[in-house]
Amino acid sequence: MSHIWKLAGRQAPARSPRPVTSTQAPTHPTGLRLAGAAVLAASLALVSACGGGSDNKGDATPAASGSASQADVLGPVAKATGAPVKIGLITDGAAPTVDLRIQNRVAEAAVKWLNEHKSGIGGRPIQLTICETQLDPSKATDCGNKMVEDGVAAALIGTSGVVESAWKPLNDAKIPVMLYGSSDPGILTSPTTFVLGNPTFAVIDMPIQVAKDEGNKKVTAIVIDVPAALHSAQEIAPPLFQKAGIGYELVRIAPGTADMTPQMQQIASNGSDEVFIIGNDSFCISAMNGLKAVGFTGTISAISQCITDATRKAVPGDVLKGMVVSATAPIGADSPSMRLYQKVVDTYGTNIDTSNQDGLNMFIVAAGFQTALQGISGDITPATITSTIKAMKETELPGGGGLKFRCNGKAIPATQAVCTLGGLATTLNDKGEPAEYEVLGNTSISS
Repeated sequence: MSHIWKLAGRQAPARSPRPVTSTQAPTHPTGLRLAGAAVLAASLALVSACGGGSDNKGDATPAASGSASQADVLGPVAKATGAPVKIGLITDGAAPTVDLRIQNRVAEAAVKWLNEHKSGIGGRPIQLTICETQLDPSKATDCGNKMVEDGVAAALIGTSGVVESAWKPLNDAKIPVMLYGSSDPGILTSPTTFVLGNPTFAVIDMPIQVAKDEGNKKVTAIVIDVPAALHSAQEIAPPLFQKAGIGYELVRIAPGTADMTPQMQQIASNGSDEVFIIGNDSFCISAMNGLKAVGFTGTISAISQCITDATRKAVPGDVLKGMVVSATAPIGADSPSMRLYQKVVDTYGTNIDTSNQDGLNMFIVAAGFQTALQGISGDITPATITSTIKAMKETELPGGGGLKFRCNGKAIPATQAVCTLGGLATTLNDKGEPAEYEVLGNTSISS
């Protein structure tokens, strides 16, 4: 089940892929209520349980030479020594409707790797202190308070439906927090919080970029009628599409609508040459099958909550083939990122399904945190961690499929916590599986 930023991937429709790493992402409004995939994913989780992406297809791919050893992938041994640095980890853990304990296991495996091969933090070993929220806001607040009481130097928060409750006590105590994604205005504007995912890429920037790449003139957003999904589609998207010179229309459809043929006929008749679908898998299945029924032949793009095993079984392959899907992590395709992740969990973890995006997102947060602290020395405190992360140079995000990040507050100035521009995308094959990933709109962040 997905909560925050669980978005699968894209390549370029059934055409040869075109690298667009230098493409400028759309300019963002100064308003702070960015809907993002964080709240959207949590809302979709309430509509139905979300599937976990494609089966693992052997992400631990050989190096180009075919002879890379495990040590080559993990890096040379560089063990951390001395007094440990206490870092908090907050996840939802096991709750009545979700089990995200994979994030605990991934974080523990990542820390073992970082301590053995990356010299921990400032040469000192990382020591995790873990608290689970059980998806309960009050328990999440307790977790945040516990971290403060335990004297952690910083905290990592995994994908969570109650992230704001866990984050607030830490923020009030000026303890730095790193997480993958959020749409909460307080989190996005906090000077001591670092968000690794762009909050608008998956739901706005990507469909605009796809339209530009394909020469499409009008996009219709097919959106599940829940508040978190509608905010971005109604309030943020229209001016950005207008600025990009692309027509835009919104079609709202109630959750649970089994037959969307009438609405899809409306889209087929309104001049759209691209549709973008925002919903959970059952919603998207109805939309995709409706588009096929009315003979829609334009570009189809979607968020990854659309693509689960249920989708692959219910939607014909000729509809899935060429579908453009956004991504937070390069799950399901051969890449150096997946090779590293696979080796880390094989070497240091147990019972970790590498096709689960929540696990890889946790790895990105843990490894990204350590990477952002390269060069830290002297006393390691919340203040020195915050200042070191803010002073970091732009660098590649471990496990991020080629994305680069920099946490100096200048990626999106109105939301200074955001560390990344753009995102990943892939095109599905006729089995609904991702191919290679492209980096879109990941322009350099100024110093």
